[in-house]
Amino acid sequence: MNYQTFPPHPDLRSIISCYWTLEVPASKHAQRQRIIPDGTIEMAFILGDDIKRYTSGEDFILQPRAMVLGQTIEPFYIEPTGYVDTFAIRFYPYGFAHFVTEPIKNLANKETPIELLFEKTTAKKLEQEIIHAKDVKQRIEIIESFLLDKLGEKSMVDSIVKTTINTLLLTKGSASIHAILKEDISKRRQLERKFVKQIGLSPKQLGKVIRLQTALKMLLNEEGENLTHVAYKSEYYDQAHFIKDFKEFTGVSPKEFLGNKNMALSSLFYQ
Repeated sequence: MNYQTFPPHPDLRSIISCYWTLEVPASKHAQRQRIIPDGTIEMAFILGDDIKRYTSGEDFILQPRAMVLGQTIEPFYIEPTGYVDTFAIRFYPYGFAHFVTEPIKNLANKETPIELLFEKTTAKKLEQEIIHAKDVKQRIEIIESFLLDKLGEKSMVDSIVKTTINTLLLTKGSASIHAILKEDISKRRQLERKFVKQIGLSPKQLGKVIRLQTALKMLLNEEGENLTHVAYKSEYYDQAHFIKDFKEFTGVSPKEFLGNKNMALSSLFYQ
């Protein structure tokens, strides 16, 4: 697997985490890869062969070749049908809401073709430009021109949502919503409604995903000597609480995750 990341334009750094590319040679023995929630929304362009996304058992769909993958709250499997060549934009949790009027909650747990989110002719033109670009540098220039033009329009993200997400990211998901709102409980329902609409997850769910990211990175980078140490450093109540959350979002235990061939892609993304 050849996975690379690239930084965004300074004017987009608060909205976009990175651009990334993934190339994998075709194989007769391609394995399904389990993709786990990471709290982000991604716009992806499939430039190689089709990619299956399993819906249940042996049932699958082919992912749209130009799509937005919304927030997910449970793991899912994908499998390449041949050569993998993907270019994608990884948005911070509130990033994508700057560019569409569609409620972000409508994008959760599924892939949405970009032609359903932007004017159809514009979306098709963007897809063709990305496909025919000569290299990654040119693809980044194309998508940044598109997004910077869109950014000039009225932002759909409320300041209370941005403040909450920034605090969750700063505290690695450990801050409670009660503490963030400084005991102003009247704002809680308002925040939760806005979160679901603009982010696609509840504040609590996003906090759990962000905290799990911290633990996953420690596991993959061998920063923790054992699970108890990882749980403590990630500010879980105890090891049992850590394992419970880990299974909820990945479908396996921490020990099963490490070295699992079906987790190779997720491990690559997190490292």
